[in-house]
Amino acid sequence: MLAGPPAFTEDEAQANAAFDALLWALSRPGQIRALPTQGEASLIAALIDRECKVFCADPLLMPAVLRTGAEISEADRADHLFLGDARDLSALEKLRLGSDLYPDEGATVILRARLGEGQALRLTGPGIDGAETLKVSGVPDGLWQRRADLIRYPMGFELILLDGDRLAALPRSTQVEVL
Repeated sequence: MLAGPPAFTEDEAQANAAFDALLWALSRPGQIRALPTQGEASLIAALIDRECKVFCADPLLMPAVLRTGAEISEADRADHLFLGDARDLSALEKLRLGSDLYPDEGATVILRARLGEGQALRLTGPGIDGAETLKVSGVPDGLWQRRADLIRYPMGFELILLDGDRLAALPRSTQVEVL
């Protein structure tokens, strides 16, 4: 008799659910999706492995990042940047944006924010039927203008906004208009 597929551990199931939530959010920009747990830990488990380079601005997240075996790097070499409660945009100045030939080499930025309150954003682009409105607060001043300055599609970066156990994603293909 053949054995069935291996059973997921609880950690694997949570990482799988977090990855599913992230992919769902990236494919539906601006829509809020629930994560299985609070904070960045589930995203770290879902996204990071030994082949990744990670910049981590929050020292409290470092143990979770180190458990993945990923290389800790400076912002200019990182595949994933965990900026925590960033109040300035300095890490974006060195961000990897990919190239016309290899846009997938653009970084993914994970930033804490408050979703559903604050500044209204009008989002348009792939994955959005017409337009989507997302309210966001708690992000660094000037973020939306700096993002617009950096993104030259297909080059750019993915932005994941994390609010406890909820997230919204803005792929590089999403246009953001501050209302």
